[in-house]
Amino acid sequence: MDITIIDEMVEQLKVMPQHLQWQVLEFVRSLAKSEIQGTPGKELLSFAGSISPDDLQLMREAIEQDCEQVDLDEW
Repeated sequence: MDITIIDEMVEQLKVMPQHLQWQVLEFVRSLAKSEIQGTPGKELLSFAGSISPDDLQLMREAIEQDCEQVDLDEW
């Protein structure tokens, strides 16, 4: 038996304290009012392939050098 997302949410809400139910309701209302932002992917297809292979290699090297390291003392 598959349970739908709405059914699961209702079950979870039933066991929550009322103040948390209100928070969920406010959050859902804010989501319903939000507008989708950004550019559709179809509009970006014209840029595919516009970065030169040399620039892509430079980007790849910069990412590998600077972004794949964890500083354990940072936190």
